[in-house]
Amino acid sequence: MGICWSAKIKAESVSASGVSSKNCSKDGNKYSGCSSRASSTSVPPIIRTEGDILQSTNLKSFTFSDLKTATRNFRPDSVLGEGGFGSVFKGWIDEHALTASKPGTGTVIAVKRLNHESFQGHKEWLAEVNYLGQLYHPNLVRLIGYCLEDDHRLLVYEFMPRGSLENHLFRRGSYFQPLSWNFRMKVALGAAKGLAYLHSDEAKVIYRDFKTSNVLLDSNYNAKLSDFGLAKDGPTGDKSHVSTRVMGTYGYAAPEYLATGHLTSKSDVYSFGVVLLEMLSGRRAIDKNRPHGEHNLVEWARPYLTHKRKIFRVLDTRLEGQYSLSGAEKVASLAVQCLSMEAKQRPAMDEVVSALEQLLVSTEVEKKHPAETKLSSQSLGNSGDKSRRKKLEDAGDAKAGYLRTASACS
Repeated sequence: MGICWSAKIKAESVSASGVSSKNCSKDGNKYSGCSSRASSTSVPPIIRTEGDILQSTNLKSFTFSDLKTATRNFRPDSVLGEGGFGSVFKGWIDEHALTASKPGTGTVIAVKRLNHESFQGHKEWLAEVNYLGQLYHPNLVRLIGYCLEDDHRLLVYEFMPRGSLENHLFRRGSYFQPLSWNFRMKVALGAAKGLAYLHSDEAKVIYRDFKTSNVLLDSNYNAKLSDFGLAKDGPTGDKSHVSTRVMGTYGYAAPEYLATGHLTSKSDVYSFGVVLLEMLSGRRAIDKNRPHGEHNLVEWARPYLTHKRKIFRVLDTRLEGQYSLSGAEKVASLAVQCLSMEAKQRPAMDEVVSALEQLLVSTEVEKKHPAETKLSSQSLGNSGDKSRRKKLEDAGDAKAGYLRTASACS
């Protein structure tokens, strides 16, 4: 069976023994002609039935009528977003009784409704209930309840008023202002904490679909991971990986996962590196509207990230010098480590959390001693004044002590 990428792969087929290898040919944004072989060493996972999953959660079971009322009959002007799963609507429920309330009263919720034509939608719906019904962390979106009635499949989440990281990075308009450097680092840290929790011994979950559209922001720009439809239980016992059909979003998947179907927590680390690079650059992971050679962000940016005099070519010019030189280098170094082609060379997510926490501490110190710690990206931008830019970069080179290359995870 072929595997095709559009925005998200919509099929997964795992044999009883798992998948040990794949042979794929790439054609544009699609991966096709993939074959798989059963592994003699894989052990079939323990399958929890739908009944087991629904009974093991403390989630509210909503009726379809409740959610129709809560969302004003799923009115088009209540739509918060669209995805492969379906549409997400804004609604209101009573904070205590968790019953539908009048618009503008009670607690605001986000209701995700499965599109009836969504391929394998029920499987992803059930995965969401399974994981978010059991996992609780400040950096995971809270699932309040679900609706399973006839052919209706809906999920009810806490409302995230700032929307997705994707919107703030890539949308233009008065509502979505470019995130500042400090907010980007805050969001990066929150998202990293969410992934670190998933990878911990307590959860042992591989997220598998980390990307900017799945990082949601509350009113204080605290990041929370959403959309667990592709999440998988991590390897158990002496297993080093989970063998599975390749699924995810093009541009974010780790190279070894694409090549072999072997999924590990380091696959998520690679995806985090891609998102961190998107936050640094203000560019999408894949953008065919860019000039030739710049379509794939990681491939284009990688040569610049380790060169302190070229890193400015990657940084988002909208940041206008909000970052310090050392801070930009440390984040770039961290991205490089996360994007290592060798999975074993990537840091664990708890190391990423420590690196980002240290960076934020350094930022606070620099606020108290701001003299000569910031360099305007506008001065280094696309003004065409190459001689001025070279002088500024040379001046930066002279400050060797300040610009020392550091390991972001040390």
